[in-house]
Amino acid sequence: MERVRLGGWELDYLEYLRVELGRSDRTIRSYSADLRQFDTWCADANVNPLDLRASDLRSWLGWLEQQGCSGRTRARKLSALRGFYRRLVASGRVEVDPTELLKARERTRPLPKTLSWDEVERILAQPNVEGPSGLRDRAMLEVAYGCGLRVSEVISLQLGDIDEEEGFVRCFGKGSKERLVPIGDEAAHWITRYVERGRDAFALDSTEQTIFLGRRGRPLTRQWFAKLLKRYATDAGIPRSRVSPHVLRHSFATHLLEADADLRAVQAMLGHSRIATTEVYTHVDRARLKLVYERHHPRAHS
Repeated sequence: MERVRLGGWELDYLEYLRVELGRSDRTIRSYSADLRQFDTWCADANVNPLDLRASDLRSWLGWLEQQGCSGRTRARKLSALRGFYRRLVASGRVEVDPTELLKARERTRPLPKTLSWDEVERILAQPNVEGPSGLRDRAMLEVAYGCGLRVSEVISLQLGDIDEEEGFVRCFGKGSKERLVPIGDEAAHWITRYVERGRDAFALDSTEQTIFLGRRGRPLTRQWFAKLLKRYATDAGIPRSRVSPHVLRHSFATHLLEADADLRAVQAMLGHSRIATTEVYTHVDRARLKLVYERHHPRAHS
């Protein structure tokens, strides 16, 4: 990993993220790149990164905007800095966290894209379940939507992770955090059917425990699953641009809340560490309710 000019303390921070907080390699790489970029900007702007002022940070955010960084990307980079400086304060290396002095502008968070229940049903019905590939695809789609799993969680499921008797699936989310998610009858049915009638066509190694496998007996990739989903969406008459693995997850959460599910329960099922992350789905539900009201209530229009 490339060193930056922050006294080597950024390496301590990245190691802290990896070991103590269990952040993923992808997050580590992103934060490392963000810190390198920030350190380079400090050098070019003749700013001491260990003696920052709020005005320096505002200048840096303005520079990022000029470089074409979106609001979401700027927020992520600022989050990397916040964590870094909090670590420096906690370890006594600096006295004041400069990011605490910065009042970030309110950022409108885009609402997640979702599919209707009918659209999800049409996608789930596309695989040809007469053969092993179709059985596998149907089972993957059912568990992805029915349990609200991330695509990385779906493709890494092991045979021992499904507890049909208790009705739960065990998965490992961000930071390798384990959680149990209820598995419905439909998802459980299709996984069982695939394992009993289709998986042997892919499992070249009898010791392989990964549930979903490709033709060479290897675990599937996130990119492969994303392409598969888009193909089935096209077959179902749904634009490819509206569909992604995460859209299935968003739809899972939204449909639960539309059915009056408890927000905390949905948070636990999604594996969100903060309730604020889950609350975005309440905005989706409120937007839907407002649309229904405006379309049908006699007092909605004068």
